Order: sequence, then structure tokens, then C-alpha cells
Amino acid sequence: MQETEQLSELIGDIYDAALDPALWVDVLGKIRAFIGGWAIALSWKDAVAKRGGSYFEEGGQDPHYRQLYFEKYIKLDPFTTTQFVVEIEEPKSFLEVMPHAELIQTRLYKEWAQPQGIVDALMCLIDRSVTSVGFLVVFRNKRDGFVDDETRHRARLVIPHIRRATLIGKVIDLKKAEAESLADTLDGISAGMFLVDTIGRIVHANRAGDVLLKRASVLRAEGGRLIANDSQADRTLADTFATAGNGDTAVGIKGVAVPLVARDGERYVAHVLPLTSGARRQAGASYAAVAALFVHKAALDTPSPPEAIAKAYKLTPMELRVLLAIVEVGGVPEVAEALGIAESTVRTHLNQTYHKTGVNRQADLVKLVAGFSNPLLN
Repeated sequence: MQETEQLSELIGDIYDAALDPALWVDVLGKIRAFIGGWAIALSWKDAVAKRGGSYFEEGGQDPHYRQLYFEKYIKLDPFTTTQFVVEIEEPKSFLEVMPHAELIQTRLYKEWAQPQGIVDALMCLIDRSVTSVGFLVVFRNKRDGFVDDETRHRARLVIPHIRRATLIGKVIDLKKAEAESLADTLDGISAGMFLVDTIGRIVHANRAGDVLLKRASVLRAEGGRLIANDSQADRTLADTFATAGNGDTAVGIKGVAVPLVARDGERYVAHVLPLTSGARRQAGASYAAVAALFVHKAALDTPSPPEAIAKAYKLTPMELRVLLAIVEVGGVPEVAEALGIAESTVRTHLNQTYHKTGVNRQADLVKLVAGFSNPLLN
């Protein structure tokens, strides 16, 4: 019961941070304590530009090492490649990406992780575009030990809520939205926003929301209730509104985003923010609302070139990493040096890649990768 209450309170804090980003550092500390770890960060990476940064971080990591990672070691991190082939919200540890015997031989481990006492890390993707990702990472030191099943279980309980909160914050795109003036402050955003009660009755809509209702292409109002034109999506939203009145945990860990299809085939996505607890309660009470619904056009979900290559040829994360390194760095000795692994290991993965792709020269691998490049990005 104590853990259930702790989780419920934590989920409420996560959703409060969706409205007030200044809360994220404190919330991350609570998430770190719940999952178990030495340091935690909400970060982003761009695999093409080989750069990244942290939005918020908390814990014991020295700022020097954090800066060093993004300046140098991001290029040597196996996650920089595998981030495009793992599922969003699925927790992955260092040791699931690379065997321990190989990991401890890498420059990333010897020069960056080991000096900090880091023995493992848990990473979960929360957002992904064509070339970049947003993710949560929890570092583990010797006291915490390696990532285990309990760590993954606890991460799975909170990650969907973290993702929903960050996506809602991205939609709002405000430095700060005070709960007591939520509806007024959201009138200026481009996404449609609706405050609804437990039966989906609209108690407030912003200007963009009114436009969506007038068009009646993706959403409409019937008897004052918000109705999605797509019947399956409408049932999902109705269930979510009904459960939102029972608190944050009642919404559940599923349904981070509800896909909507307009009559003309255009795709939209909806995010639900419960308004029944925490700093959001006042906004809900002021408008007799239990949830805020944000609706906007879905971004083009184009697979990244690395993701497309891995799926097409069924490459493992390490095979993909070696393949991309061959293209970017050069021959086997150079790749071994860059990745911090033995040349024999590079050759093993390279031979497997040759077998799966049906080519037998490095030059042909370069052509293969080039063939997957998106001309719209050039």
C-alpha cells in the first residue's frame, strides 16, 4: 500500500511538471529514488550531428563529466546508435545493448563511466524524430548495482506518465502555465485545447479548439459533449475522461497518445492531462473539469535511416553500430579505436553484416547506407 501511495503521488507530481517545468528537477529526484539510481537526467541526442544535451538533471553527477560526455563521448556511446532501433518507453540497460566483457573494454567505460563509479545505466526513449531522440537516463553506481527486473518494473510504471507529461509540455510550449489561469494562458497556443468533465462534456475550449469543432473534421460537439469522428478513438477518449475523475493513477500507464483521423484522412494526436490532483486541481475545480485534452496534427513519422536499415536487414544493435562506424570512420582499425573494442570484435560483427546485407566490401556498405538516406534532408 505504501508503494502504491508513493507511485500515485509521484505520478501527480509528474503531471504538475507538465504545467510548470521548474518542478522537473525536484520530480526527477523523486523518480530516481523510486526507480533506484545515482543520477538521473532528461536529455536529447541528435545521431546525425553527434550532439545532445540535458533539459533537466538531478543527482550526484559532476557537471564536468556531463559536459565531457556531450562534447566527446556521445560519439562512442552504443545508445547513440541503438536509440533508433529500441521501442519507445521500453527500458534498456547498458548490458542489454552490449555484453559486459565488451562494455568494460570501451573508451566510454574506461575514460568516462568507470572514473565516476558508474556500473550500469537504464535508458528509456520518450520521444523520437527522424534524427534525434528525447530520453530519460538513470545511472547506477556500485551501491545501486546492475539494472535488474525490479528496476525495469519500476521504470515501466512511471515512464508512460513522464512521456505524456513531456509531450503535453511540448504542445503547451510555455515557460510557465499557472494552474489557476490554465484556460486563459492556453488560448494562445496553436493546438486545440478542451477542458472536459467525466462524460466528455466541454466546459471550455480555446480558440484553436473552437476552430476544430467548427470544421467538425476530426472532432465535433453533440449535446455539449466532445465526440471524435473515429469511433475507436472516441471510445478510448470516453474511457479516459471517465477514469480521469478518479485521479492520476486511474488514467493508467497506457494511452499516452490517442491517434485521431480526420474525414479527409489527415492524422491528429490527442494527449490527456488529468486535472484532479496536485497543482492542476484548482484549474479543474474552477471549470468543473477533470481533464484537459490537447489535439494537434501528427508529425510525419518517418523512420530514420539507421532504423530502416536495421529493420530491413535484421541487424543487431552492435552490427548496426559497426556498420555506421565503417561508413563514418573508415576501416576496421579505425572503427575499433573509435568504438573502443577489439579489431577481432569489429570483424566478427562486420562479417555478420556482410552476410545479412548480401555485400562483401566496405565500399558496398557505404553505398547501401547512402541508398537509405532521405533526399529531403540533404
